[in-house]
Amino acid sequence: MQAQTNWEHQLLVLAGNIPHTKNRPFFSYWAGDTSLRKAYRQAEKITSQHSKSFYYASGLLPEEKRAAVRALYAFCRTVDDIVDETSDAERDCRLDYWRAMVETASFEDNDLIAAAWADTLTRYHIPRRYALQLIDGIARDLSQSRYQTFEELATYCYGAASTVGLMSMYIVGFESSEAIPYAIKLGVALQMTNILRDVGEDYRNGRLYLPREELIFYSIPESDIAQGRVTENWRQFMKFQIDRNRQLYEESWAGIKMLARDGQLAIGAASMFYQGILDEIERNDYNVFSSRASLSTLAKVYGVPALWLKVKSVYSISEINEVRRNE
Repeated sequence: MQAQTNWEHQLLVLAGNIPHTKNRPFFSYWAGDTSLRKAYRQAEKITSQHSKSFYYASGLLPEEKRAAVRALYAFCRTVDDIVDETSDAERDCRLDYWRAMVETASFEDNDLIAAAWADTLTRYHIPRRYALQLIDGIARDLSQSRYQTFEELATYCYGAASTVGLMSMYIVGFESSEAIPYAIKLGVALQMTNILRDVGEDYRNGRLYLPREELIFYSIPESDIAQGRVTENWRQFMKFQIDRNRQLYEESWAGIKMLARDGQLAIGAASMFYQGILDEIERNDYNVFSSRASLSTLAKVYGVPALWLKVKSVYSISEINEVRRNE
């Protein structure tokens, strides 16, 4: 892996030194619990409604892991909606409820999302630390709407997205803690893609996630963003952002080989789909103010065979070691 930058080191500190468990998931979802099946179906419904890319990528996982990853998404979506759509008094109460739910795995009757997420947390031995960091990361929108540097923004990306990647690793399966830096980097890449795609929408909601010092370097006043102006300075700024974003994706790819074989295609697909969004931003001449870049379902489907070949060529650490022992 390449030498770490300051922001990478900061995010590794946030992730902590959590021992990698070799325990297999507990057997519960397939134990004939009809209420739990209903809970997982609700998580699947929420995923399909709110993120076509995540839904399609997770569909490449085996059935039980697929259900668990969608329970994770539904948990994230629920917390995000609490931050964005509830009143102050209700918001604090609901966030505290979800923090307590993560810590104790207890929840209100008929809370289907909490039921599915509590089961997934327990079954896959997911560190509670990451789920709590995600809640705090998303809630950061309530207290901060501007970021001075990329290093500062990266900590936001960690809370909002890298935590999701770290939790997903426990569901998908991974070989050692060496996978953690790659999961963190992929999370930053995915969240930065969201940020670049949603500049206009986020600004209308009072938030600007682009690093101020980089906007200043490219001589872009905030008034240009408020007016949705696509200037030559803006194009150069976005080219820089996209180049860095693509580098993050490229550097994170090495972590794929550290995941369980049956999860590599799904994680690779998520990376591929979001990189496709960057391509669309370029095709739209960097206009992220009046249109929302997205990858069509057809493009996703067409991209999977080539991705499958790329993933198939990746060998895990244990497989490489086995080859060496047999030489």
